[in-house]
Amino acid sequence: MSRFNQQRVLVVGGAGFVGSTLCHALLNTGAAAVTIVDNLLSADRSNLPDDARAAFIEGSSADDAVLAKLRDEFDVIFHLATYHGNQSSIADPIADHANNSFTTLKLCEHVKNFHTLKKLVYSSAGCTVAEKTFDDASATDETAPVSLYHDSPYQISKIIGEFYGNYYFRRHRLPFVKARFQNVYGQREILGAGEWRGTPATVWRNVTPTFIWKALHHEALPLENGGQATRDFIYAEDVAEGLMACALKGKPGEVYNIASGVETSIKDLADSINRLTENPAPPIIEPARPWDRSGKRFGSTEKAKRELGFKAGVGLEEGLRRTIEWTKDNRQLIQGCIDRHRHFLDSKESRRA
Repeated sequence: MSRFNQQRVLVVGGAGFVGSTLCHALLNTGAAAVTIVDNLLSADRSNLPDDARAAFIEGSSADDAVLAKLRDEFDVIFHLATYHGNQSSIADPIADHANNSFTTLKLCEHVKNFHTLKKLVYSSAGCTVAEKTFDDASATDETAPVSLYHDSPYQISKIIGEFYGNYYFRRHRLPFVKARFQNVYGQREILGAGEWRGTPATVWRNVTPTFIWKALHHEALPLENGGQATRDFIYAEDVAEGLMACALKGKPGEVYNIASGVETSIKDLADSINRLTENPAPPIIEPARPWDRSGKRFGSTEKAKRELGFKAGVGLEEGLRRTIEWTKDNRQLIQGCIDRHRHFLDSKESRRA
């Protein structure tokens, strides 16, 4: 495990499932203090670590009152706040800008002259640079060209965050390191966590927790476009390790894929989850999503291995087993979060039907 002995760390977006997994890992590796900033828009308070070394500030890094509480005392900052995710951003591009692009700009401007800061690690997304193709995919490396045509405001915001980081690194020497996530899954991803954001994607978020929840309830898993799309699935604890490696070994101004390097089709994911949960319902075929051109993709792991010494350690089968068990153990919590949005969810889905 990476070591953070006696370091003071800020995690913006630290109540989300990736952020909270990172916070627990930081505390387990000896961090002296972890300050967590989160507005709980798409996260749940239950994810926060119960540890005297952890302090929670509820709010956004776009809020001046919150920024005023963040002083020049941090060794490392992890910026994971986002407006989750593609479909929510399509439903409300203004909210995406406020909670994705603007949070990054305000944070960079606030900390640009911090003297104690050794690294600011920013969570970007592999979908911002991956080739838009349904043909055979090749591993997307960190030098892939950036398209001027993205599928969602979320993707635009993520690459804008990289642009801001590049600017503040060049202009102010802010030690900004970019970590491009692939499709993260794992414990603490709570369906329905946070506030209603105008779309059923508030509840039915990433494909893995949605499939697991439906499979545990013996529901048919929906395969959009037959499930032929492929993704690079990486377990949340591996992502936390990758983020910590970026903080300890990443070079300011550089970008690193946090990826498994394994390409898995959505159909194969559904088949694995159905088998592991003993779901008797066969999948159902649904139309392709009209906005999504990201057919097949997975990330190159070479640079992260070479420069960070990072390699994902949890295979998909084992990661799914762990996530299924966590979901079983937290059924009541998840159901409560889903039920908070039941009125909106039922009305939206009934109109769509």
